[in-house]
Amino acid sequence: MSKQFLNYPEPRKGPDAQTQFEAIALPVLRGATLGIGATIIHWSGFLQNLLWRNAELNSFRSLPALADYAPRYDPTVTPLPQPPRADSPEAKEIPAPVKKLSSETTGYYTSVDYHKLYLSGEITPTDVVEALLPLIQRGSDGKPSGKFSVGFLETRADLVREAAAESTKRYKEGKPLGPLDGVPIAVKDEVHVKGYKRCLGSKLDFKLGIDETSWCVRKWEEAGAIIIGKTNMHEIGVDTNNNNPNYGTPLNPHNPNYYCGGSSGGSGYAIAAGLVPIALGADGGGSIRIPSSFCGVYGLKTTHGRVSGAPTPSIAPSVGVLGPMAASVDDLALAYRLMAAPAPAEMDSTSASFPDPRSEIGTKPRPKTIGLCRSWIERAEPSVRERFDAAVKEYVERKGYRTVDIEIPYLPEGQRAHALTILAELASGLEGSNHGTLTPHTRLLMSVSGTHSTGTDYVAAQKLRGLLMSHLADLFRKYQSEDGSGSDLLIVTPTSPLPGWEIAGGQRDLTHGISDGSTTARNMEFVFLANFVGCPAVNIPVGFDPKSSVPIGLMAMGEWGSEETLLGFAYDGEEILGDPKRPSREDGAWVDVIDLVKKK
Repeated sequence: MSKQFLNYPEPRKGPDAQTQFEAIALPVLRGATLGIGATIIHWSGFLQNLLWRNAELNSFRSLPALADYAPRYDPTVTPLPQPPRADSPEAKEIPAPVKKLSSETTGYYTSVDYHKLYLSGEITPTDVVEALLPLIQRGSDGKPSGKFSVGFLETRADLVREAAAESTKRYKEGKPLGPLDGVPIAVKDEVHVKGYKRCLGSKLDFKLGIDETSWCVRKWEEAGAIIIGKTNMHEIGVDTNNNNPNYGTPLNPHNPNYYCGGSSGGSGYAIAAGLVPIALGADGGGSIRIPSSFCGVYGLKTTHGRVSGAPTPSIAPSVGVLGPMAASVDDLALAYRLMAAPAPAEMDSTSASFPDPRSEIGTKPRPKTIGLCRSWIERAEPSVRERFDAAVKEYVERKGYRTVDIEIPYLPEGQRAHALTILAELASGLEGSNHGTLTPHTRLLMSVSGTHSTGTDYVAAQKLRGLLMSHLADLFRKYQSEDGSGSDLLIVTPTSPLPGWEIAGGQRDLTHGISDGSTTARNMEFVFLANFVGCPAVNIPVGFDPKSSVPIGLMAMGEWGSEETLLGFAYDGEEILGDPKRPSREDGAWVDVIDLVKKK
């Protein structure tokens, strides 16, 4: 039986357009120059118009092909529930993780390590949080005080201790809730959590009068996970390095001269530094995959009903989605399958319409076709391309995958349309009177790109989204699995074309921020597409840049509703490429939480 969808795009091959990649020439502003420049531009309509024209974000408007496509304002495609196979597990069953610490010198702890130690009584959840709190708490003035507190914006010690005490009691009574009970987890500041602020990395209040926990986080808490705090992020999620002068910038644990990536850099940092095995990111334009690439952990971007439930976590709702990040595929799968449970219809009708992901476990064969858009992939830097090619070769030779050449039209234009959409929607969620409280870089973006696009620009961007979705639907239908359960095609690229993002200006950049639109655009070249068209994607660490020691990632994007096939692809990658390696530097960039507990 062929898989059925709601709002599936019309499969239609796009125009045979020759792709022209052109570098975006934008000035780099840093230090005091950035602050002065942002202020002047904020009050100068002439300069705003000049910069807007130079950025050419709306250059796609002239594409004749757009006349043949209707605008697609929401990329959500809903897989309809399928009759279960006889050999499929019941919906209530989620396989417990089995992956544990692979090496005491190079590996990451997983939920399995915590769960087994709790069951044995060797340590307790309370022991773990008491070891973590001094490391991650900020001072009473809001400034970083603990060794790793720059990665967190807020930690409610009272709530953390309360959750740990309840979990410890369950283990003592022999009644743990499951494999996630007592496991420390971090959540990006973009997501609502009861009792916590929500500022999106800014000085503004984005709680919107709501003090409830988003559905996805609630499902983790119901499984016993301990939310140890809300993680740092790029201010309102507008860039991809996670530079945040408001609260400090978490430095890449693999090389402190590099960024973690953003906007979910705090979540990537928390895992890479060994503080938690699982964290939540949010994707308003690549934010889930970039930090997991630069921090060397797994990341899954899911569009499973936005897995949020009310309240919607993003101020750019048509592009905002969530996804877990983890140090093992087992933990990634567990986190996703719990958080993506459909919300009640009265809470979120979009989420409620999706099938329960647990009912899809084991129902889909591993995808075996890797689609390569070679003109696109060639854009990656040499060290990234080397590790990418080696990983694809391993998939082919050791797991029986095949590669096919594919073409995707209007990729540069699509990236501009994606950026315009995000910036316009972010600007629509910000009062003009609040711009003065933003950091210079964010204020600059809002003054120029966020407010100068027209309604015509926005509609044209959504037409281009519709064109790309139709073209991808044609590709996915062309490579259907033999049993009709979905597409066999995964579109595979590097996660980022860059081998990390260096903090070129040193402390000056961290203090004042930086505006580097050219590097931002480069960093987003591969990840923008999955976000723009609403397809799920997974990041897999495939090695390190030999110069910077920063991790390099591979990204696979699948058909709508293909999260389980993406997890299968990730499991294959973990087997053939090995486990993620924790930071090897001797500067305390990684903390052995369990060893710390045992020594107390």
